[in-house]
Amino acid sequence: MDAVDTTTERHSIVYGGNRINFRVVRRRRQTPEIAVEPDASVVVTAPLDAPMEAIAGKVRKRAAWVRRQQHFFSRFLPRTSPRRYVAGETHLYLGRPYRLKVVRDGRPGVKVIRGFIIVRTREPGRPEVTRRLVETWYRRQARAKFAERLEASLARFPDPEAFRPMGLIVRRMEKRWGSLSPAGRLLLNPRLIEAPVDTIDYVIAHELCHMAEPNHGVEFYRLLDRVMPDWVGRKGRLEERMA
Repeated sequence: MDAVDTTTERHSIVYGGNRINFRVVRRRRQTPEIAVEPDASVVVTAPLDAPMEAIAGKVRKRAAWVRRQQHFFSRFLPRTSPRRYVAGETHLYLGRPYRLKVVRDGRPGVKVIRGFIIVRTREPGRPEVTRRLVETWYRRQARAKFAERLEASLARFPDPEAFRPMGLIVRRMEKRWGSLSPAGRLLLNPRLIEAPVDTIDYVIAHELCHMAEPNHGVEFYRLLDRVMPDWVGRKGRLEERMA
């Protein structure tokens, strides 16, 4: 792998009245490359000796494209709607809506039955207790379902073991559904358990492609197109269902 400067450079330019912030990563390469990440952040991979003026000029030249990409990705960021965790409230699970039913019970727990997420609790009048029970249940379901879908997604690749991540971590993220850590660990947002299974598969396949292609360049999308030709439609459904 190319040597990377240990320092992180953060800069910005102004374009059309808007400020574009970007991070510079220096590597042994000939020309700068601009990437807009799924969280709408901008990363410029630049030669080790490239002057900052030249890098900023490159971003300024591509500013219109950067803004279009940021606008596109912003449509797919997780949106956290306020929840009250009271009886009758609608919650999603695997893309389907369920109504919350809170019942008094000496044995706390959560289960899904015929269109309801039933929460058994000793304190039905305390929404904060209901919230903890529901979130714990969601996280448990997420760990099991994500592990299952990871195996199904790996089967899409010609050499599955070459794309197997070093681990699977369920972690709350404010601006992403998924991520691949530098160490090769797959991170998935527990809120993704609310989405339809085919869109969970899209997020996983997207991140697995980063095992071979770290940036969102031409080769990345060629690989994603090969393993999941209908990924654009799945991404659209993720946005529609989780808006």
